[in-house]
Amino acid sequence: MSLDWIYYAISWILLAWRDVWAAAGVPDDLVLGTNWTWVLAIVFLVVTLRVLLFPVFVKQITSQRAMQALAPKMKELQEKHKDNPQELQKEMMELYRTEKANPLMGCLPMLVQVPVFLGLFHVLNRLRPDNRGTTRYGWTAEQFYDAAHAALFRAPLSAKFGSSTEELAEFGVGGDLTVKLIAGVLVLAMMLTTYLTSRQMILKTGWAEDPQQKMIQRVMLYGIPASLLISGVLFPIGVVIYWVVNNLISLGQQQWVLRRFPPVPMGATPPLS
Repeated sequence: MSLDWIYYAISWILLAWRDVWAAAGVPDDLVLGTNWTWVLAIVFLVVTLRVLLFPVFVKQITSQRAMQALAPKMKELQEKHKDNPQELQKEMMELYRTEKANPLMGCLPMLVQVPVFLGLFHVLNRLRPDNRGTTRYGWTAEQFYDAAHAALFRAPLSAKFGSSTEELAEFGVGGDLTVKLIAGVLVLAMMLTTYLTSRQMILKTGWAEDPQQKMIQRVMLYGIPASLLISGVLFPIGVVIYWVVNNLISLGQQQWVLRRFPPVPMGATPPLS
């Protein structure tokens, strides 16, 4: 299935916000080595998507609350049918139906954001000087040229930590120290904020008693942030900015929702480092 519709949608939002900030008087030229219209366009791409997904985010939290409340009943069923997996599955599905709980709802916001992340990665990967003159996904040649040369503290938004000297020369960057410094700091910020979003939720809900759920919690808390140390070097700087801003907004949203919908304790909460 073609993902062009995602690329068009992301491009449209980016270009619309870039025009908004340009009309608001934000200079197009470098200020402190940064093209703020394009950086703010990425930031408000996140804001736009988070506003649109907020009702889904609330449903995710309420579904998690329902699943937590069902934990004792689920444990009873697991003990009762531990030797009959088919009957256990049948009873669990009936429990979800009668209690109107949906275990898949907890993953929905993440699943919705995956194609957005991939789409932004694709669009920013195309913003290279050697692709100049392109007009795909609604870009004019002039917009493409401006975005391809946009930078954060002189590090091109479409460059990566692992960009070679030859690749950076296409952007007019003579050395890679600045790019590696900016990209490295952002990747560390991405790892830290990813860890903090998971930590915030676990501190409020506690560790799951079910071993499989506890393992998932540990993977979310430690495994995913650690994996970003490797995968982060492959992400364009603009994508890392998107990820960090998205995590910061998630922290704020989670704090609001956790206060509005207090969690059901899941068990003892060990100290988190």
